[in-house]
Amino acid sequence: MKLNKILIYSVISIVFLFVPACVDNYLDVFPEDRMTSANFPENENDIKLLLNGVYAQLREQSIYDQGLFGFGILDGATPNAFNWGNTAITKAGNGQLASGDGAMLVFRWGRCYGIIYRANYLLETLEKIDFLSDDVKSIYVGEAHFLRGLAYSLLVESYGGVPLILESITTQEARTIPRATSEETWTQVISDYDVAIQNLKPDAPEKGRATKGAALGMKMRAYLYQNKYSEVLTVIEQIDALGKYSLFPSYEGLFKAENENNQEVIFDVQYIRGENGQGSFLDQYCGTGTGSWTRGSRYVPTNDLVNAYEKIDGTPGKYFASTINRDDPYNGWDPRLKFTVVVPGSYILGYRFPNYLYPGGAYNHPGNRLKHLATRKYRIDDESQLPPSGQSDLNNIVLRYADVILSKAEAIIETNGNVDDAVALINRIRRDRDDVKITALPVGLSREVAREKLRHERRIEFALEGLYWMDIKRWQALDGYADRIYPVEVRDHNGSLIETKFPNGYLDHYQLLPIPDNERSLNENLDQNPGW
Repeated sequence: MKLNKILIYSVISIVFLFVPACVDNYLDVFPEDRMTSANFPENENDIKLLLNGVYAQLREQSIYDQGLFGFGILDGATPNAFNWGNTAITKAGNGQLASGDGAMLVFRWGRCYGIIYRANYLLETLEKIDFLSDDVKSIYVGEAHFLRGLAYSLLVESYGGVPLILESITTQEARTIPRATSEETWTQVISDYDVAIQNLKPDAPEKGRATKGAALGMKMRAYLYQNKYSEVLTVIEQIDALGKYSLFPSYEGLFKAENENNQEVIFDVQYIRGENGQGSFLDQYCGTGTGSWTRGSRYVPTNDLVNAYEKIDGTPGKYFASTINRDDPYNGWDPRLKFTVVVPGSYILGYRFPNYLYPGGAYNHPGNRLKHLATRKYRIDDESQLPPSGQSDLNNIVLRYADVILSKAEAIIETNGNVDDAVALINRIRRDRDDVKITALPVGLSREVAREKLRHERRIEFALEGLYWMDIKRWQALDGYADRIYPVEVRDHNGSLIETKFPNGYLDHYQLLPIPDNERSLNENLDQNPGW
């Protein structure tokens, strides 16, 4: 079990089920052998329990969990990956999604509001207690606002404007609140992050808890996702002024347990291994197969992603299934390819891929025909260290400093700044790590060429981390980016066509997910997004 990591307690659910106890007698009687609204919270440990209950929601499906419908798997809604099964993510990636499909649509909405409810409860509790000093209380206030801002950010990114709930309300009240506009929702996101920035310190009380840098970083991302580039540059100045973050010297090492919480990580979701069920589902559902379907792959990198990688000399790479050299077909390519994708000829868990020599003879997921590629990022490579199902202890990185560097480069380009300055930042990503040395981009690029190089670099640097989905949508709003990349064919190991992503081109209404049908049935004031 990892030490010094924020501990997420499942018992927190008890806390949110308090019912005031009273009897029709001369006295109100409260049980002394259990938690109630009368005796909880009593001390800082109780407050921390409430806080941990908010953090716990980050590990849920469709938030940042690496499981069936988690964060990294969002790449399945893009040309980067193919999702096995008829899931909402799969349909979002091929233009077949409907408002009644549930799964991710329902989970993301409901669990984000779970975060908001718990954050509001914590804030109201903090206003009532007097056993914490102002300095200590301010940290908890900052974290509650950070987590609420993060939840509203995920909601507005996915659905557009949503109901704004900033205090505890009844279920009946919740069913009457109309949607705010996207602009109003983003304003609330920024407001929450600003309170967090004001209250949090550069260093967290415990690993895994939010910091001033995390709040600034997520505020930067909120502006980036709105294409507000001048604001992005302002926030990045504040991040760099902290002097805390830099690139980790190994790209491969970024995603290994022994290097967690390193200087590149600005915010991540903490996992621990053990019987308490605090691990992720990554190695269970997103692996290459180790003897049963439960270790098969739910999302698999596509040829389109692999083909996007350059060779070390900067020339384009190209994959041809029919002529592939299985001994080492990707020798001389961008090293990040083999750190991200299990490609033919490489080894995973001690076995050569894709010869299907795993225990039990399993490979990928039964029914998944992409048998020549698999996901490596966030994977445990040592078979002896494979955790029980759902118990991988690898943290899920939400934001890292590489994103700050590339966001700054993008903002410089889009605000008509010095293109050479932007290119220099991109070259840091291509050159500054010990295990990634790609030929530097030249100076003197046009703004248009630099823009395309920046977008390519973001796709490669953050491949299978769940960021490309939002990148596509925001770039589509800028200049019709998605119209240029779709349709995308997905082919298996034999070159046979499996599916075509957006065969009729990118549909405008896919910029936002539909409001789930079940939520609209509960609240008639929830207008559906256009086109759904």
